[in-house]
Amino acid sequence: MKLIASLKIWIVIYPSITLFLYLLGKSSLVLPLYQKTLLLTLTLVPWVVFIGVPFVDFIIRLLSTKIDKK
Repeated sequence: MKLIASLKIWIVIYPSITLFLYLLGKSSLVLPLYQKTLLLTLTLVPWVVFIGVPFVDFIIRLLSTKIDKK
């Protein structure tokens, strides 16, 4: 179960971090590392916990019910 939970989180966090860093672009170069980290965690932790992982769970349930119906 922990492995599955880790995979779900990774599926959400990897593209989220990539997109976030892409959108920040060069504007984040002027920020010190601790400020970038704070900004990243302040936005991405709630995103992952309240939206990202529940969405992945919803998709998995949707796909598993379609497979069970066949």
